[in-house]
Amino acid sequence: MIHLTEIHLKTSAKTKTGFPFTLPLVRNFERIEFRTPVTFFVGENGSGKSTLLEAVAAGVNAVAIGGEDIARDKTLAPARDLGRQMRFIWHSKTRHGFFLRAEDFFNFARRMQQSMAELQEIADGFEKEYSGYGLDLARGSVLSQRRALIEKYGDNPDGNSHGESFLKIFQARFVPNGLYLLDEPEAPLSPQRQLAFLLMIAEMVDQGAQFIIATHSPILMAYPEAVIYNFDKHPVREAAFDEVEHVSLTRAFLKNPEGI
Repeated sequence: MIHLTEIHLKTSAKTKTGFPFTLPLVRNFERIEFRTPVTFFVGENGSGKSTLLEAVAAGVNAVAIGGEDIARDKTLAPARDLGRQMRFIWHSKTRHGFFLRAEDFFNFARRMQQSMAELQEIADGFEKEYSGYGLDLARGSVLSQRRALIEKYGDNPDGNSHGESFLKIFQARFVPNGLYLLDEPEAPLSPQRQLAFLLMIAEMVDQGAQFIIATHSPILMAYPEAVIYNFDKHPVREAAFDEVEHVSLTRAFLKNPEGI
């Protein structure tokens, strides 16, 4: 399902000053169409791909996983400014889905681990205050919350491999028919886990999900029939998989690793 079909910038955006409006991306922006359920934003760091993805997240009021609420996150203030200057064209507007940055995933895993530990401490502390039925009732209530977190995210989300935790958290928060905005999700994933993530994306697309992903990973970019936008071009242009610099450089290195 393609929920969001196009994004445009209002004319006033190109007359504004200060970051992010001074980016070549913004100054030369035309529009981006989403014609397939999976779209990739690619380009060098500083090209604006993450900034635009954050602006989309702010503009559609996406739920942020792991970080602060988008409306309050100070690091997303430029993205909110840009998001207010964008127009969103929908085929089927959805409130499902979320926005996830790689750095926010690590914070989220750490926070879930801390929450589980705190719930266990609270339950243990009840033994000093209650006894009998009252103790069972108090401990049962708190421990049931802890068990719910374990069932959803695993018993050690911060201590498990980052790739395993990422896939668990992503699967736990997935809802069909959602719009998923992901910034460099490959960061915690080994090549093997990236392949597993591609399979997960395919299953979620079958359930009506749409993905817009900023990435450096040639493995993720290889998702069948995905559209790739190259942010190193101004204005942003579609690119075939074989034309992406990340792909050609990776291929060249693997063919001749000693020639670097």
